[in-house]
Amino acid sequence: MTKQPDLIIIGGGLAGSEAAWQAAQRGLKVRLYEMRPQVSTGAHQTGNLAELICSNSLGSLLPDRASGLLKDELRRLDSLLLACAEASALPAGAALAVDREIFSQLVTQRILEHPNIELVREEVTSIPETPVIVASGPLTSARLSQAIASLSGEEHLYFFDAIAPIVSADSINMQIAFRASRYDKGAQEQGDYINCPLTKEEYETFVHALLEAERIELREFEQMLEHGVRAGHFFEGCLPVEVIARRGLQALAFGPMRPVGLRDPRSGRRPYAVVQLRQDNLAGSLYNLVGFQTNLKFPEQKRVFRLIPGLEQAEFVRYGQMHRNTFIAAPRLLRPTLQFKERDDLFFAGQITGVEGYMGNIATGLLAGCNAARLLRGEPLLTLPPTTMLGALMHYITHADLKDFQPMKANFGLLPPLETANRLGKRERGAAYAERAHHALQAYLSEMGME
Repeated sequence: MTKQPDLIIIGGGLAGSEAAWQAAQRGLKVRLYEMRPQVSTGAHQTGNLAELICSNSLGSLLPDRASGLLKDELRRLDSLLLACAEASALPAGAALAVDREIFSQLVTQRILEHPNIELVREEVTSIPETPVIVASGPLTSARLSQAIASLSGEEHLYFFDAIAPIVSADSINMQIAFRASRYDKGAQEQGDYINCPLTKEEYETFVHALLEAERIELREFEQMLEHGVRAGHFFEGCLPVEVIARRGLQALAFGPMRPVGLRDPRSGRRPYAVVQLRQDNLAGSLYNLVGFQTNLKFPEQKRVFRLIPGLEQAEFVRYGQMHRNTFIAAPRLLRPTLQFKERDDLFFAGQITGVEGYMGNIATGLLAGCNAARLLRGEPLLTLPPTTMLGALMHYITHADLKDFQPMKANFGLLPPLETANRLGKRERGAAYAERAHHALQAYLSEMGME
């Protein structure tokens, strides 16, 4: 593709790759820019498109959960990346977890093979004046960040995100650790997760060591925590374990180390606390510590995490780390179509918009790609009903109060309430939300001639 494309997309992550595919499928000639591997982000490890740098889980598959509902909607809207995720899935109970390398390779292959997509490995440092989708992600380069700030006239909001460690499977002591899924909801006969159980004494020893361990200094982050900064500056769902532990001795036991739904086969009883490990690659040779994002110094991670029973000799193939993520003031800048309020042919997609979670990023890419194509073809743009999960997410990021605005995952709290909500249990309520969303999406697509 040598002539001027119909659409430029900046960023080859989850949102940018999905946007490129959706626009190309609708006949647009797309030029997709990805700066890696020429320019590193400091967190990515490969040059593949749609590389997952944090967890390898894309959330629940259950239809009565918010994440499951969003997947159903994206499946209905023919998401490329969801199809690639399902093709590279690993055992993870009721969740969709992927082999991150196979997943990103599949996405890269599909993008490279599409006749309407040209992939350019180059950093973009300014916003083009032609139709464009900015999907540069939470690790947007400094020069492009400055260009976005100049265009919007707004300072960026920001938060710090954290990555959990990964250990070699054959270094886990299975004489202590055991396989199980919570409440026995697993694909494998013995469960999809490896669980490291802790007694009360072991748990308290671990927490005290965690609190005393040396951390990598992040002055801004530490100051924000000390002075009770507003939630918009960091994402509550990705707090490091050492920060959670500072909230009280039992904070981890009621958080990422909660033992509910599990029994230690050695004792037949529920452990006092547990650390779960989730399969991270198809070969089953790597496992990540679920919910164990951290900013401890690398030697301290090795020392402290080896206090966990079953991980005494753990081999760490990747240590946890923290990085600064960037997102724009979407409620002030964007429409629910993901268009920039002051320019019809400029769209934003992905985590830079204020959505959180892999599926949210994919969903915004899908919507931006569809809407860019519809704009250029003279068709009405999609504004999904707020009773759908994707519509509710778009409504949140474009209508939230900036004082409390922070990245948001799909959740039922974003949806308009049900009239019968008070009479339903949690699972029944989720199923009712999902049924209403399904009918709303079907009716809307029929109305827009997309059936």
